[in-house]
Amino acid sequence: MEPIKVQSEGGLNVTLTIRLLMHGKEVGSIIGKKGETVKKMREDSGARINISEGNCPERIVTITGPTDAIFKAFAMIAYKFEEDIINSMSNSPATSKPPVTLRLVVPASQCGSLIGKGGSKIKEMRESTGAQVQVAGDMLPNSTERAVTISGAPEAIIQCVKQICVVMLESPPKGATIPYRPKPASTPVIFSGGQVRADPLGASTANLSLLLQHQPLPAYTIQGQYAIPHPDQLSKLHQLAMQQTPFTPLGQTTPAFPAGLDASNQASTHELTIPNDAA
Repeated sequence: MEPIKVQSEGGLNVTLTIRLLMHGKEVGSIIGKKGETVKKMREDSGARINISEGNCPERIVTITGPTDAIFKAFAMIAYKFEEDIINSMSNSPATSKPPVTLRLVVPASQCGSLIGKGGSKIKEMRESTGAQVQVAGDMLPNSTERAVTISGAPEAIIQCVKQICVVMLESPPKGATIPYRPKPASTPVIFSGGQVRADPLGASTANLSLLLQHQPLPAYTIQGQYAIPHPDQLSKLHQLAMQQTPFTPLGQTTPAFPAGLDASNQASTHELTIPNDAA
């Protein structure tokens, strides 16, 4: 493939698709009220901007179109993020403005070309644009793509994106690419005051929560939506469960506490002696 040269007006005569990885708050900023912001971005840039669906902490924003349209869309996104940063600083004591940050999703087979031999290409991009560029060492989960993070002023980010596009055109991906798809957010298990809260249908977790109120355990294993005690704690839990008295017996004002638990608030104690031969 012949190298693609940047035209004098700063554009390329090709169509590209660039994928961005954004957090929910960033996506909300791009969409705007009733979708007005993203609609204006589409109209003014001429690029197609699609946002992945789903209740996910991360979303994929896909920008497709002629390179000039893509650069305009990137410029609008970068300036919108800068505006958000300035607005957030109005209620903050911070004096230095943090940089705008965008995360591109790039096929791993193209990342070597972005880095260059001995890091020469990525160093050149940093020096010529003033933006910070970092290529993730690991691929995103269940994909063959990596995250490329660009930070800096909006102008620096736009120039950096232009150079990245040139490199990606000169070195197309090799083989099939498995795209990264963010997973939906699962119901979290919350530890609070020694209790475990989870799906109300998880009866076993609810029982575990009752036991942990009295005897906190040092370690848990998270399996799906449930908190499972570490294997070496199972015997302790079993013993504690056998001792647990869920209801107060008739005629007894205070429930009996199992041995080894704090009984400082107990109003009275009861002793029962069993002969050895009977035991």
